[in-house]
Order: sequence, then C-alpha cells, then structure tokens
Amino acid sequence: MLDAAPRLSVVIPAYNEGKRLRATLERVLEWTGQWGGTFEVLVVDDGSRDDTSAIAGEFASNHEHFALHRLSRNRGKGAAVREGFVRSRGEFVLFSDADLSTPIEEYERLQEIVDGGADFVIASRGLPGSDLVIRQVWYREWMGKTFNGFVRLLTGIPFRDTQCGFKLIRGQPARDVARFMKEEGFAFDVELILLANRKGLRIQELPVSWSNDDASRVNPVTDSLRMLASLARIVARTGRYRD
Repeated sequence: MLDAAPRLSVVIPAYNEGKRLRATLERVLEWTGQWGGTFEVLVVDDGSRDDTSAIAGEFASNHEHFALHRLSRNRGKGAAVREGFVRSRGEFVLFSDADLSTPIEEYERLQEIVDGGADFVIASRGLPGSDLVIRQVWYREWMGKTFNGFVRLLTGIPFRDTQCGFKLIRGQPARDVARFMKEEGFAFDVELILLANRKGLRIQELPVSWSNDDASRVNPVTDSLRMLASLARIVARTGRYRD
C-alpha cells in the first residue's frame, strides 16, 4: 500500500547529468530536512548515456522518498517532465532543472503565491525583481529575450520568461495537463502554460534568484531555431493564450 500522498512532489528531469546530479540530490535532501513537509523526489532520466541513472538509483536506494524513473531512450526534456508529472502523487508539483540554477529554497516563495490563490506559478528571470546572481553571456541573454518576444507575439502568453526551469503547479491539475502534453523538446514550457490556461488555471509569474550554469544543455542556435519552429505547432494544437 502506498503512503499517503505527500505535500510536495519535486520532478527533476535529467539527461547526462552524472557530473552534478549527486550534489543536486544532496542539496535537495538537506533542504527537505529543514523544510519539514512530506515530499517525494522523482528523478526522470531521459535516456542518459552516462552514469546519471546509476547515481540517481543509488541515491534512491539509500534515501526514502527519492525515486528514479528512466525513459528507454532520449526523447527530450518535455517528455521527461511529462513522465514526472504523471507519476507524481503530491498535493503540489515542483519542476526543477537538475542544475538548481533557481535555488530549491525559492520553492517556499512560490508556495506562498499558490496558497494565496494561484494554481500555477512560473519562476521568472525577466521581471524587475529578478536577481540574476550569475548572468548568461550576452548573446544567450539576447537570444532568450528574442525568443520570449516571439512567444508573446505568436501565442499571446503575457509572461516575461516562459523558459525558467522552476515551476510550481497544483498536483491534480499538473497530472491532468500532463496527459495532453505532446511537445517533447525544450519548448514544452510554452505548451504547458497554454494547456494550463485552457484548463482555466490561475497562472502567476514571480521574480526569483537565478544563477547561470555554463554546462547548459541548450544550444543557443540550433535549439532556439527548433523552439521557434515548435511555436506554430503548439498554437495549432492548443490555441492562443486567453486572458
């Protein structure tokens, strides 16, 4: 019999994260001990070719409430997040990048917004209150802002940063929306926001602290072009953002 559903599910998609995953899991473990709420941590290995699965599996075998789920092949970050959402059991679901560019401690600020009535909170690097502790190189920052401009133009999404890898959503809506997610690449965040909007979820953007990690998996040219090409496909499936 499963334990009672935890308050929080933390979903961490991981692809070839062997060099930094152990440190990330140790940090999350330390934070959960200080936080004190019930939780589960779901690492979803997106068909890694390194020792990501071995590290996550060993950690899970030694620490209760940590689990590894492995995709049989590399399908994309969106596929890994979708898998984590579907498998989650928490009252709330937090998606966090494996590099913890947004510190795990920022969760509590997002939770305050949800407790205040929101259903879905998007961490943002693009608002006046955002604290960019370590910035990206200028051309990555410029390309990110350019992509966001296209997102706003083509989808009607009003938010300044759809791509920050730190988002909190109520648990059952996360699981419901995940079943309709089809975008498996880096543009999945846009689809997730549009699907949540179509479902009537109250979405809010919150400025957070963020530090760039030079080991980013996003190629600033090829992945940006793929993401732009994905926008029309996503809008054709979901429609534009509704105010």
